[in-house]
Amino acid sequence: MFRRDRFGDLIRRQLDLFAEDEAELIREADEAERAYDAAEREDAEEAYSDYQLVLESVAYQLEELRDTYASTLDADAAGAYAQAFARAARRRFPKLRADL
Repeated sequence: MFRRDRFGDLIRRQLDLFAEDEAELIREADEAERAYDAAEREDAEEAYSDYQLVLESVAYQLEELRDTYASTLDADAAGAYAQAFARAARRRFPKLRADL
């Protein structure tokens, strides 16, 4: 029987572990966002750039997690898993870029 959410539990656990293991990086992203929000006009561009760099780092770590597991699956399952992972990661970490 085909389940629409066949990777849901696995991905939830992966994202839970990611959030625990990368708590410092996630905190850094929150701090960078607050710094950008509080930045004066003349400092806003640099603060935004710093914020984007941290978000890119979070996204890169998530992509590594996704790709490592996907490499253990056949092509069809890997594609379904990658799509499910991207949806779940964007829900869990909504500030990440859309192409995760």
